[in-house]
Amino acid sequence: MKKPSALVKYLNLYVIGQDDAKKTLAVAVYSHFKKIARPREEAARLGKSNVLLIGPTGSGKTLMCETLSRALEVPFVTAEATSLAQSRYVNDEIEAIMQRLVDRADGDAVKAQNGIVFIDEIDKLRATEGQARNISGESVQHALLKIMESGIVKLASGQYIDTTNILFICGGAFVGLEKIALKAQKYGYISTSKNDNATILDRLNARVKPTDLVEFGLIPEFTGRLPITARFQDLSKEMLVRIMTEPANSLYSQYCDIFRSENVELSVEPAVFEQIADLAVEYRTGARSLRGLFEELITPILYVIPDDPRIEKVVISSLFTEPRVVRRERGA
Repeated sequence: MKKPSALVKYLNLYVIGQDDAKKTLAVAVYSHFKKIARPREEAARLGKSNVLLIGPTGSGKTLMCETLSRALEVPFVTAEATSLAQSRYVNDEIEAIMQRLVDRADGDAVKAQNGIVFIDEIDKLRATEGQARNISGESVQHALLKIMESGIVKLASGQYIDTTNILFICGGAFVGLEKIALKAQKYGYISTSKNDNATILDRLNARVKPTDLVEFGLIPEFTGRLPITARFQDLSKEMLVRIMTEPANSLYSQYCDIFRSENVELSVEPAVFEQIADLAVEYRTGARSLRGLFEELITPILYVIPDDPRIEKVVISSLFTEPRVVRRERGA
């Protein structure tokens, strides 16, 4: 089992920023898999600590979970709470999630039972402002309770999946939660001395409390199944630029490889990445819009390259000017 520091080091290869969330999640998964490695009775006494990820859309929640699953070499699937809420047959949807987990484990149900399930948009299970509690959302929360702690799910294939050792990670933007947290009781009344570390008090005050989540619209039983919380921050323009260029599988490196397979060198100047980042910030979609914007830039170029073997280099200096194409001399 990889130590938390090793997991964070691996995450740093693929995920930019969110350092606090990386450490929290790394420790959570490390502790989880250490627990389930113990005898079943002992593990049951220790309990399971599922995780809640709170942060704006496109801030890297899914990417971080998926990357961790690769580091741990465990099967991983994602689902959306909104799809569960819109379904008339929630249990069938839950069964489908478990089936996909088995599929990711190449049909090995035992391996699937040690996997990770990420449920996004969990905040959408609340009631909208001014309306009564969302009945369908509450029913989905109750349905998830049965599997998040410990449950048996029968699949259409006849297989049974025990969810006791499956780590459930829920995520959402939770727009409006900050206002609720600001109204809540702070820990300022705790007596401190000049020798106490003030950052501990700050961390306590910044922590999302179960009562905040209940006021937001989640049921108490559901928040109780998510004792660990990690906060994701908005991505700055600088971080968006780094996301496109630094990770081991960055967009830039991916397309450099594609162009290289056509015997063409691709060169994108720094100003281009800054322009794309500016647009992403304006769209307020975090990193999610980066691929679409970058591909929109590259597509016209990649369309003509296979038909012109003389092209040896493409230089992109701006989103607003035509790329410079360098061709080999005839006969070269």
